[in-house]
Amino acid sequence: MQVTVVGAGAIGGTVGAHLARAGHAVVLCDSAKAHVAAMNERGLTIRGWAEQFTVHVPAVRPDELRGPLGVVLLAVKAQHTTGAMQTIAPLLAVDGVVVSMQNGLNEQVIAAAVGTERTVGCLVNFSADYLEPGLIHYGGPGTIKVGELDGRITPRLEQLRDLLAAMGAVETTSNIWGYLWGKLGYGNMLYATALADASMADVIDRYRPLMVELAAEIYEVAARLGVRPEPFDGVEPELYYPRARRDWAAIEQSLDALVARRRRDQKQRSGIWRDLMVRRRGTEVGDHLGPIIRHANALGVPLPLTRRVAQLIGDLETGRARPAWDHLDALEALRRAE
Repeated sequence: MQVTVVGAGAIGGTVGAHLARAGHAVVLCDSAKAHVAAMNERGLTIRGWAEQFTVHVPAVRPDELRGPLGVVLLAVKAQHTTGAMQTIAPLLAVDGVVVSMQNGLNEQVIAAAVGTERTVGCLVNFSADYLEPGLIHYGGPGTIKVGELDGRITPRLEQLRDLLAAMGAVETTSNIWGYLWGKLGYGNMLYATALADASMADVIDRYRPLMVELAAEIYEVAARLGVRPEPFDGVEPELYYPRARRDWAAIEQSLDALVARRRRDQKQRSGIWRDLMVRRRGTEVGDHLGPIIRHANALGVPLPLTRRVAQLIGDLETGRARPAWDHLDALEALRRAE
């Protein structure tokens, strides 16, 4: 099966390398010239939590892609989805499929470009970081789920599950939207961890009620839209929302496990923190939270904490602010006031 990975950074590069090592025909596509050159010259190296290996596969820039494309694994940042689809859509085979291996609700953008029948959703929760051209750090395994947008379990979905099994255990789901919204709630917690120059585990552990409420704001919007957020890897949406049914003893136990998991992971800082502090570039936060805030506006859901996190990340992106515990203290004060 010919697989084209568009966005060969942390997630796409890790998946593409594992697929190539398993014997699949893979082409890696990335917009970073130095990364493409390094992969072609000396291969793509995955420095893993348990091993290190290098694969040699063709790497191209987006303008060098050629169709027809069968299976496309899309792993660009959310803000680059529209641009990537402008390249992919004309090249996608009639029976081709684009699998979103991204955070956020990018499946909606992909489906608008190529149709829901050629779009598959995917929850990806393993840890990885792009370190330098040709080198990616695989920080630790995590849940991978694939799902048709309409909830059907199809032969195509099962084939994609088997393909991605090169990464480890992969499961199909009839509620991919639930997993995507579940990850968005967790993501809102991780965005807040980037407001301080500290590890994800340390921030989550120190501001537990705040973290729960940040996730709950996202899950409230999901519930109002008729989506049931799904649990994964220690993230348990049903414990956070509805608020009236919270069992704090169960929440504390769940957070204990989540913090312990984060401390075991070789990746200690979020990808958002890395974009801000290491790569000095814009983050995905606006593109992740923007659709949720628009839904909230239409539904009359206030989202005070989420809106403030989005503003603070914007300030960090533009240099109007620096990471500091004060940002989290202010968010906690806002939570208490609400």
